[in-house]
Amino acid sequence: MRKPNDITLKEGIGKMLNVYKLKGKFDETSIIALWPELMGVAIGNRTTQIYISQKKLFVRIESSVIKNELMMVRTGIIEKLNERAGSEVITEIVFL
Repeated sequence: MRKPNDITLKEGIGKMLNVYKLKGKFDETSIIALWPELMGVAIGNRTTQIYISQKKLFVRIESSVIKNELMMVRTGIIEKLNERAGSEVITEIVFL
């Protein structure tokens, strides 16, 4: 039986992240962790460095062929990552 002011654990964690202004950093970290899962094993294995700065995702990939292919579908990747995060975390991707 729930009391009127009880909240779920998910709501509580969300409120805590907002109060301490950690939600943006938490979303960025989750995108970095999800990169290999969303992009697949082949791209995940060839990704050597990934970080986010000022809503730009920087990705260093060993293979120039894969890098060129990813540049062509850049907007789709941004949409997929933001959809998975639940908010607009990434506005641009830079392949290094």
